[in-house]
Amino acid sequence: MPHTNLLLLNLNSREDWLRSVRSILEETTSFGFRVSEAAFDKAPPFAGGRVQPDLILLCLVKEGLDEAEAACKSLQEKCAGVPVVLVVEAAEPRQLCHLLKHGAVDFLLSPLRPDDAIPRLLRLAEHVREADSTVRSLKDRLGLKQFIGESEILMREVAKIPKVAQCDATALITGETGTGKEMVARAIHYLSPRCKQPFMPVNCGAIPVELMENELFGHEAGAFTGATSSIPGLIHDTHGGTLFLDEIDSLTPAAQVKVLRFLQDKEYRPLGSSKVCKADVRVVAASNVNFEEVVASGKFRSDLYYRLSVIPICLPPLRKRKEDVPALARHLLAKYSVESAGAAKRFLPAALEKLMGYDWPGNVRELENVIQRAAILSTRDAIASEDICLPKSAPSISEGSFKSLKARAVAEFEISYIRQILATSGGNITKAASTAKKNRRAFWQLMQKHQISSGRGISC
Repeated sequence: MPHTNLLLLNLNSREDWLRSVRSILEETTSFGFRVSEAAFDKAPPFAGGRVQPDLILLCLVKEGLDEAEAACKSLQEKCAGVPVVLVVEAAEPRQLCHLLKHGAVDFLLSPLRPDDAIPRLLRLAEHVREADSTVRSLKDRLGLKQFIGESEILMREVAKIPKVAQCDATALITGETGTGKEMVARAIHYLSPRCKQPFMPVNCGAIPVELMENELFGHEAGAFTGATSSIPGLIHDTHGGTLFLDEIDSLTPAAQVKVLRFLQDKEYRPLGSSKVCKADVRVVAASNVNFEEVVASGKFRSDLYYRLSVIPICLPPLRKRKEDVPALARHLLAKYSVESAGAAKRFLPAALEKLMGYDWPGNVRELENVIQRAAILSTRDAIASEDICLPKSAPSISEGSFKSLKARAVAEFEISYIRQILATSGGNITKAASTAKKNRRAFWQLMQKHQISSGRGISC
């Protein structure tokens, strides 16, 4: 039977109550549980440490229920995906329902009985193992072990890859720089029937504009000055395989026309040639731009965009899946600890908090650079907060409390919204208030709160 790591966290509970909980947990060891215990604080000792729980029991007395909500939220941030079970001496149904909405998955009440508690813990442990098995088998089956993370927003896109790989439809991968677009393209190729044929990555933005068509389609001898012999292009060289066009928005208008023709008929004509060539090539494209805006501006052909985006895959930025940061960081730390011929290292809780508090504009690529630097330069066996070098302007969750940071974000939104809606309403406060679906007095009070002047020309 696989083991389940169970952690008992004491949140200001009484010793006599803890003893009864411990006695039941002792019986769970025969069912495959490994039990450890710690006092709860703002930085639980297991966050980034050697003890990685599969299940958390949060033990508290009735008087500690007010603290339980904050504790559950803290555990969600520090141990995303780990189920939290409340062990409570006494509580009202309303209080328990409230806590179940804020992160707890189940609860155990006094008097604790082994025949009640142990089956429920076993059921939760089984669900944890099933979830882990599902994610693991998905990644193993897809050959996507390099995709670290289990956030829903990432797994939704990763789950498309096997279906995309088994067909020949064009795919368009979008996402910010550093999100892993080429990694997805390679996964599509190597999971496809074309896997034994070439995978040809081309960075369209790195090829000079005047050479783009020549690189893709090749040329005949005499096609231009200096063309002394015929040279096949990348499409010819990729026959039977997959052509990955990164930064495809950089294609010139002329190249866009030729790529569109090739996607439609699998035909192309080398520069200076009257002969039409054919090639069996699957095209996967990628870009970090908003294509709807680029197409609307006229810089990219709409018909080519629709031809490319038969199957869209949108990779989320790291800031939108921060729950994956700890797993990514640990994976990268293990990798670079080995490469630097050092001992295996781990993260201290403050270091993980610092990583979680940063928005990662450079995404996974930036995170990798930061972890590699820390692994090489740190002289200790544990990475501390001071080993994590981030830009000075990096936002940090430690710069303020949840309440203050939320208030700052709300204020910034209100100021921006009021100014925009006043501008679109021609300065008419009554019209602006109506558009915002607020009464005029409340809207005026918001203006006063943020010291936004009605200004000359703004009417009532």
